[in-house]
Amino acid sequence: MDVHPLISPSGCPSLAGDSGLPVAPIPATEPASRGPSWLAVLSVAVGSFAFVATEYMPVGLLPQIARDLGVTPGTAGLMVTTPGIIAAMSAPALLLAAGRINRRLILLTLAVLLLASNLISAIAPTFAVMLIGRALLGASLGGFWTVALGASGQLVREDQSARASATIFMGITLATVIGVPLGTLIANLTSWRMSFVATAVLAAVALAAQTLFLPSLAPKAAMRADDFRAMLSRSNVRRSLLMVGLLFGAHFAAYTFITPFLERNASFSASWITAVLLGFGVVGFAANFAVSAIVTRHLKASLLLLGALVLAALFALPMVQASRAGVIAAVALWGLAYGAIPLCLSVWMQLSSPDRPEAGSSMFVSTVQIAIALGSLAGGAVVDHLGMAATLRFGGLLAALGVVVMMTFNTTRATLKEVLEK
Repeated sequence: MDVHPLISPSGCPSLAGDSGLPVAPIPATEPASRGPSWLAVLSVAVGSFAFVATEYMPVGLLPQIARDLGVTPGTAGLMVTTPGIIAAMSAPALLLAAGRINRRLILLTLAVLLLASNLISAIAPTFAVMLIGRALLGASLGGFWTVALGASGQLVREDQSARASATIFMGITLATVIGVPLGTLIANLTSWRMSFVATAVLAAVALAAQTLFLPSLAPKAAMRADDFRAMLSRSNVRRSLLMVGLLFGAHFAAYTFITPFLERNASFSASWITAVLLGFGVVGFAANFAVSAIVTRHLKASLLLLGALVLAALFALPMVQASRAGVIAAVALWGLAYGAIPLCLSVWMQLSSPDRPEAGSSMFVSTVQIAIALGSLAGGAVVDHLGMAATLRFGGLLAALGVVVMMTFNTTRATLKEVLEK
């Protein structure tokens, strides 16, 4: 993502983790009973945790999987690229194809695909089979984020929809903070295959909970292709999506290969790598909630600063790779800056498409997934031909381009909201 958003109980936009979706809660037409409704919300939250943990699992396991399946680290990056490409297509496609199909059935089907993806990845004898498992993840991933937001608004009363969204996307926070380092820890203690078994268990728990607690979820309305065409006809939307793609692509061109960089270039042990990845998630989590207090008042300034910090951290890492303290500081700065970027971009896209929130959300999801796919793919090519340090500099260059696009929005004589809605 990969990509995922959050509305705080107070109604203030927020985003848990580094893969967010813009939130546009759909009001419930009928009040839902309090007990079963919140159990249903929690079942979807478990699903969000399982999806994000599965998507980012290869980041901490890349060296082990590459060695065992006989591929280069750059090729192993396809485990991130493949689901990203497929998820980018599945998000709008499912929204258009779903029509009047009951959303409960769709969510249950996607949970089954997630379970199958993890089981196939866990037993994969070859890298080709591993990619089949990751392709199943992509098919379910884009659809999950497209459907889950609407479901949150139907499970509870209208005045509780924000809290429901916050609960569902809290799974993203947990997966970002503990998912990757926990998967790395399990792999270090047993094997990387057991890490996928663990996420398969999570997927099975989510499937069981949703089977038990999800009520019937009739769709409100069908999305039309004209909604997407109308969005893309706006210059501000096209530039916003380009900016989103560059900033997410910058992150994943580098982050996909952070584990082999720490292992080979910085000579970190497995325990230190786990600790650094955990620290990355923790500071990102803190930054997300810290920036949420000011993002609506200083959105462009916040994004400019955060983008500059990301590119500074990525360019700094190769220069300080011989210093353990320097690497830890640079990774922490990277996590601090990137942790709040999805929130800012989510709010930015909400402002650019207030009249078509579902179309805007779907396009944002697709752009993020394309950026994850192309960023990790390009980063893998750079790694294989120029080395680990080069892909960090490549990520820094993409971040710099994202900042340049951001500066093309002139907000000196109008509010940001007015500029984005034009």
